[in-house]
This record gives sequence, C-alpha cells and structure tokens, in this order.
Amino acid sequence: MEAAVFILSLIDCCVLIFLSVYFIITLSDLECDYINARACCSKLNKWVVPELVGQALATVLMLISMHWFVFLLNLPVAAWNVYRYLNVPMGNMGVFDPTEIHNRGQLKSHMKEAMIKLGFHLLCFFIYLYSMILALIND
Repeated sequence: MEAAVFILSLIDCCVLIFLSVYFIITLSDLECDYINARACCSKLNKWVVPELVGQALATVLMLISMHWFVFLLNLPVAAWNVYRYLNVPMGNMGVFDPTEIHNRGQLKSHMKEAMIKLGFHLLCFFIYLYSMILALIND
C-alpha cells in the first residue's frame, strides 16, 4: 500500500514538474515577445486548475497515508494554489490576466513563482523516489 502511494505521488509529481516547465517556457516566451499577452494568459489559465488538483492530490495522498512530514511539506504549496485561485479579482480572465501581466512586475513575480515551484517539485520528486524505493525494499 505504501509503495502504491509513493508511485502515484511520483507520477503526480512528474506531471507537476512538466507543468512548471511549461509555465516557465510560456512566460519566457511572453517576456521575449514571441507570443502576445492574451495568448500566453489563455494558455496558462487552462493549466491552473489541473495544477491545483495535482498538488491537492499529492497532499491528500500524504495525509491519508499518514506521512506527516511530506504532508506538511506539501500543504503550504497546495494552500497557496487554492489562495491564488480563489482571490482572482473580478473582471480578470483568470490567475494570469493579459491586461495586468505587464503591470507592477507581475510577469517577473509569475516567473519567480514558477521557478520556485519547479525547485519544490524536483525536491518532492527525489523525496517520493527515495520513499518509494524504501517502501519497495521493506515490503
């Protein structure tokens, strides 16, 4: 059972790493003016909810399997994703809004957030991998 939890978490983490890289590439394309703000934001907003669900899935899996350290490690990122999604201002297209993405350094902050999430998901990937191997050896 424990190995299955970490295998699912590892797959989920791979998807989240892919999404983080996708966010970084799309935001850097906007920064270099390869795509316009509307196209960038519509691409990124499509993946906000799947990212939220993926992070929540990893958090819930760790809660159910009673791996408290990893649960507490995942909880702030899951809470941040929910907070960001719920606090989208009225009239905005989504978390990423084409009219505001160039204002007040939002592009840089979105890029920084994507980089931090990529580092976090890479850390979680190796934690899940180590835990999966340990669970398979102990079974």
